[in-house]
Amino acid sequence: MGRVTERRRVVRIRDGAVSERPDTLAGEEPLEIRLNGRPLAITMRTPGEDFALAVGFLVSEGVLAKASDVTSIAYCAGTGEDGSNTYNIVDVRLAPEVPEPDISLERSVYTTSSCGLCGKTSLDAVRTRTRWPLPEDGPTTPSLDPSVLALLPDRLRAAQRVFDRTGGLHAAALFTPDGEMLGVREDVGRHNAVDKLVGHALREGQLPHTDALLMVSGRASFELVQKAVMAGIPALAAVSAPSSLAVDLAAETGMTLVGFLRGSSMNVYAGARRLTGIAEPAETAESTAAADR
Repeated sequence: MGRVTERRRVVRIRDGAVSERPDTLAGEEPLEIRLNGRPLAITMRTPGEDFALAVGFLVSEGVLAKASDVTSIAYCAGTGEDGSNTYNIVDVRLAPEVPEPDISLERSVYTTSSCGLCGKTSLDAVRTRTRWPLPEDGPTTPSLDPSVLALLPDRLRAAQRVFDRTGGLHAAALFTPDGEMLGVREDVGRHNAVDKLVGHALREGQLPHTDALLMVSGRASFELVQKAVMAGIPALAAVSAPSSLAVDLAAETGMTLVGFLRGSSMNVYAGARRLTGIAEPAETAESTAAADR
């Protein structure tokens, strides 16, 4: 079975001095996700928590809503050239009452460690309607304190155990509005890390996560916002920039989207109403002109 990390020898150059030494790398292997025995998707992932990854992926595709929607998950045996199990194919069996999505060559999804939803034929195919609309303003709307948000990047970084050994993994974590970490996952693909979190939550009966915030390393892409929306998560924060489509989707669905979260500095791209203790910025002619440039 593939490992989370692997060792390779490297030539190291430091200040002109050359040496050879072993280096620890993040593992990366393909995982094929099958649905009721039929191929659905292939993703390049860091081995580990493959069942949760497959379930989380199916949540984001709108197939699963609760743990009982799945009757079984298993690795497919005999997939290696010598007949051995590579543990790189997972088959998810749906409960009889769960509608099976149309699986065709056009619909099949190939994902990579950098792009979680490559292979979609149109933008409309990605904008899947969530089973759990995000809460509007009211008593169930979580309030987010900017001073608490400022603590989350360091807490996420401190929990990245495999990153410390490899320097090559993304991370995703769920936090309460008070900053308590509910779970963290690492993977070569940030979308895989999110799927592992969401899949674990569904199997534990914890979806929708309407009172949690998703924190990711790196940027906030469209597919990460979509995965959060599909899991009923009302807020997403990232240490880097969001894409334009990520901002558009967050605004359309009522999500709070925070980017460039670094200490007490952050940009709120959508859903600023959930942040406490901040005043609405006054829009001036100068600021409007600057935004249009």
